[in-house]
Amino acid sequence: MIKVYQGGINLANYRSTIRKRRLGSSKPVNSGNTPEVSRVRIPRKDRNEVLATVACLLGSKRVTLQCMDGVVRMGRIPGSKKKRMWIHEGDVVIANPWEVQDSKAEVTWKYTRPQVEWLERKGYIKY
Repeated sequence: MIKVYQGGINLANYRSTIRKRRLGSSKPVNSGNTPEVSRVRIPRKDRNEVLATVACLLGSKRVTLQCMDGVVRMGRIPGSKKKRMWIHEGDVVIANPWEVQDSKAEVTWKYTRPQVEWLERKGYIKY
């Protein structure tokens, strides 16, 4: 049975947190300044996905994308990702070109800075 403090703090969890701080953490310490990347999503060729850089924000959930295949496309951020995925100029994303119009694409994924550095080291992104 877990005792709950009147303030709403879980005492069992609080005690274990204090104990871990006193004994020191058993997690490995990252030697670099950047966080370690465990998994990075790679664009899949079977789904017709390409890497792209956001060149310009157009407003109304639309962006201009400079794709790695050399085509400049107008990208659209879907409604399911609009509030969750804040996109700025210079961000690296995965774009899914439309089958009907090759000049338009759907933005499906946004990379974080450590993930972009990993992609650069592995040779997926070439500037």
